[in-house]
Order: sequence, then structure tokens, then C-alpha cells
Amino acid sequence: MLSVQNLTVRLGGRAIIDGASATLPPRGCVGLIGRNGAGKSTMMKVMAGTIDPDGGSIERPRGTRLGWLKQEAPMGQGTPFETVLAADTERAALIAEEDAGASPERVADIHERLIAIDAHTAPARAARILVGLGFDEDMQGRPLDSYSGGWRMRVALAALLFTRPDVLLLDEPSNHLDLESALWLENFLKSYPGLIVLISHERDLLNRVAGMILHLEGGKVQLYTGNYDSFERQRAERLAQLEAARTAQATQRAKLQDYIARNSARASTAKQAQSRQKALAKMQPVAEAANDPTMKFDFPSPEPLRPPLVTLDHADVGYDGRAILNDLDIRLDPDDRLALVGRNGNGKTTLARLLIGQLPTMAGTRFASGKLKVGYFTQYQVEELDGDATPVLMMGRAMKGSSPSAVRAQLGRFGFTGPTAEQRIGTMSGGEKARLALALVTRDAPHLIVLDEPTNHLDIDCREALVQALAGYEGAVVVVSHDRHVIEASADRLVLVDAGRASTFDGSIDDYETLILAGSNANAAAPAGAKAQRIDPKEARRQAAARREAAKPLRQAMLAAEAQMNRLIAEREAVDEQMTQAPADITALMQKRGVLDAGITAAEDAWAAASEAYDAAVAAP
Repeated sequence: MLSVQNLTVRLGGRAIIDGASATLPPRGCVGLIGRNGAGKSTMMKVMAGTIDPDGGSIERPRGTRLGWLKQEAPMGQGTPFETVLAADTERAALIAEEDAGASPERVADIHERLIAIDAHTAPARAARILVGLGFDEDMQGRPLDSYSGGWRMRVALAALLFTRPDVLLLDEPSNHLDLESALWLENFLKSYPGLIVLISHERDLLNRVAGMILHLEGGKVQLYTGNYDSFERQRAERLAQLEAARTAQATQRAKLQDYIARNSARASTAKQAQSRQKALAKMQPVAEAANDPTMKFDFPSPEPLRPPLVTLDHADVGYDGRAILNDLDIRLDPDDRLALVGRNGNGKTTLARLLIGQLPTMAGTRFASGKLKVGYFTQYQVEELDGDATPVLMMGRAMKGSSPSAVRAQLGRFGFTGPTAEQRIGTMSGGEKARLALALVTRDAPHLIVLDEPTNHLDIDCREALVQALAGYEGAVVVVSHDRHVIEASADRLVLVDAGRASTFDGSIDDYETLILAGSNANAAAPAGAKAQRIDPKEARRQAAARREAAKPLRQAMLAAEAQMNRLIAEREAVDEQMTQAPADITALMQKRGVLDAGITAAEDAWAAASEAYDAAVAAP
């Protein structure tokens, strides 16, 4: 059980959590939800003990083991398998003590404790969790430093799940996962024996895992029984009741005010008027129904274009002379709605970049209409926005030659009007930045919109607004996402990217989920050592080492791009520092900053391409 008692947390002098109280059960999953900026992550940090509250407390039974998924990826030469095993510090300490030459009496105690904590099953459990999160046998033995940050965050999640704490605190655990790993995580959490507090903006995950919803709004929390859909129904009813009560109170208030105005000056009724004045002063206002405007998305529809928009005919695509995907046959028409599915590293982003013409074919052909306009959104673009600029300034740069009214009109399609169009981008939330990035990439009314993980910065309401906007858009859509609701609502065809090929999946997202879970269950049910019987471990390691050796140029390119990014970012920070001192050569500094921004963007693109190519190159065939 976890008890939140009159909790108050102030940040920057503002109470982000203000007198919040709730009692959570000892088992099951509680979804902690709220709009971006409401304070969800802050509350979780207080639960984890990393932030001290300004008032109130969070109580839990003595001896409760608490685990929190920190946003810090493990690093080093250790392997994912070793890192996960080492997360059980008691097991590791007991084994180390025995290996150090403990006395026979102590060894007996150690063995008894190891049996009590089920230590003999630890290697199998660690491997099973890593497989579920996308690490095959070969990948479990590679050094952590050979992985990107997203993959290392998966190792951090695996280590936390392996320790099986009594209270499991998860803040957006699926952000670094592909759809397949997210499905595995969902099933793991369904059978978890302790309490889970889960921050997530994925409707399907909350619907299938959460048994209670803790809603944070205006610094207060309200606990609802049921999943997310149940919460929405209950909240709608509660808001309707509040609105009815507020309307009734407003009517009563108007009557009192009218009586006071008519009778205060008359001696015969002055006393009654004074009484009503006191009643009016004591009347507590009923909270107005929170009507946060839904985040606005409105994609401009393109001019008609004859089909097909894009055709791939026996096309191969890859990097540095090595094909990642082979023999691609895909056709995109103006009304197509396509979702690319498959594990990370299999080439979904590579295929998306081929479709829009960012990558050339290595064999075969790509045909695209000469008039085709494309809007391509990636999760990196949100971080690439100029924090010192405003939406009007950035859109004006992108729409050179357009009138100020046209610039404002495009921003207005995505909710940036009045003061919000003039705010400094660096002060905006992740969701606002995502809206701005989408406004920028669709400014030319593209015939094809490609969205690569568009939801990472969006809360549930924003995701729903995005789905509705895509439904009203009249062009073609290609989406890559781990959010099943977004895929189901915005795509009518699935393309499975796997084993170097991309082919239409004959079925719905539910059918694909069934296929994935059937494969996961088959792997989990395989007897220990079954893989070793099929593949000699020594030979597997030799082949993996050979693949890593062959992929060294890609890894060097990835590290070089990362070093270039870090160098340019440091230079930009130095320029920003100079600009804060109001120098005489401010124009030259602004020009230099623009050059650095362009260099950082190019380095990030190079890193992303090299990273995906490296992952594909070292993957087991």
C-alpha cells in the first residue's frame, strides 16, 4: 500500500502539486495520468524519494522494496545479460562472498538464502526478460557501449523488472520500445505480483493493464476505479454534475444579488438584504468544469495528384554499399494509409526514407510523381527546434516569400494564435514543440505525410487530436509508431518490415498482436538449452564477432557523428553565452548560430542513419 497524504511540491515558487491525497492498493496497476506539465513525473520522483516534498508525505509499509525506472541509460563494457543479473544486488553479493572463500558454515547460510530468493532461476529469468525486450542471444552478449541510448534504456528497464520490487514505478516505459517489445511488456505487467504506478500516454496500455486511474489536475489528485476508458466515462459524468451544480449556483447567486440590489435601500427590508449579503459572501464557488482545449492539429489537404504517388520495384536500399532491405515492391496511392511494423533495427526508418526519396535505391527502381510534396516528421525534429526563436519566426524562415497572414494561418492550424505564436520555443512543452514541428513539415500541403514515432511527446488528448486530424487529411499517410491506438485508428494497411524484406501483413493490428504474442510464448516455453542444441554457442559468438568486425566502419561513423554533434552543441552553447552579454557583433553571432544549427541537424541525421545501419549489420541472420 502507498499512501499520499496532503502532498505539496513547489517548483520555481509555484505549487505544482497542492495538497494531494490518495491511498493506493498493495497490488495491481495504477495509471498516473494528467496533461503534459501537470506534475506526474514530479509526483513519481517524490514517491521514489528523489525529491523532498514541501508539505505532506508519502507513506509505505516498513520494508517495502521500491524500484524506479530512472531516465539514465547504463554504460560500459559489461553486457546486457551481466547488467541485468547484477541488478539483484543481494544475489550478486552472496555469490561474491562464497567465491571469496567463506567458511563452510557461512556457505551453508549463503546457499539457504540463495534458495530462498530463487537465485538458481535468475539467469533464465534475466534472459527471458531481455528476449522479451528485443535482445536475442547474441545481443545479450554484446558490450553496452555498442548500443544506442534507446537500446541501453531497454537494459535499464530489464534490470528493474528483474529485481521484482514490491512497488514498481514506471515513467513512460514504452517510449524506447517497438510495438513488439511493448506488447511483451504489457503481458509482463498484467501478471506482476506487486503494486505498479504507471505513467503512460498510451490508451491501449492503460486499458489493458491498469485497474485504477490516478488523475492529476490543478495540483490535486482523484482516484478512479477501472481502466482508462472507465475513467473517461466517470470523469465525463463528474464534470457534467459539476457543471450542473455550477449553473444552479450561478442562478441562485443572481437571485441573491438581485434581491440585495432591490432591497438594501429600504428600511423595511434592509435587514433581510444584509442577511442575504452574508449568505452570498459565504457561498463557495463550485469548481468550473475543466475545459482544456484539445491540442489542435489540422493538416492542410494537398492539390489532387494522379496515382501512384510512389512505386518501389524490386528495390534494394541500405548504407555504405550494404543492403538493409531487399527486393521491395510497394505502391503508394493518394488515399493510402500505411503503418510500418516490425522490431527496431529491422529497417522501418530506412524504408520510410526510401519512400520519400532521402535514400537512393541500390538496385531496382523508385518512381515518384514529379509534383509530389512530402512532409516527413521524426522524433529528432522536436529537439532540433531553435529554442531562442518563436513559432512565427521559425515558420517565417520556412515559408520564405509568404505573407505574414499565410504564416499565421499555418500556425493557427496547429493552435498557435495570438501570444502563443510569439512565445519563445525554449519555454514550450514537448507537446507544443511536436505540434510546431508538424506545422513546419506540412506547411506546403504535402501529398504524403510520413510520421516516424510522432506520439512520444504527446499526451492522450493530443494523440486523439492527431488521430482525428489524420482522418480528415486528404493525402497519403505512412506511420511508424508503437502506439496501437494510433496505428489502428490511422492506418488501413500494415507492412511488416522483417528479415531484410517488407511485405503487406494480411490482417489487422489485433491479428499482428496475436502473432507476436504466439511467438513470444513459444520462445518462453522452449526448454533450457534448446537454442544451444540448434546453434553451437562458440560458433554463434564467432559469427557475432565477425559481424561486429565487418560493421566497424559503421560504428566508427556512428561515433564520429556523435562526437561531431557534441562538438557543435558545445560551440552553440558558447555562442549562446556570448549572445546573452549583448555584444556589438550580435548579427555575426546569430549567423554563426544558424550555421551551427544546420551542422547539428546534419550530424544527427548521419548518426541516426549509421546507428540503424549498424544495428542491422550486427543483428543475427
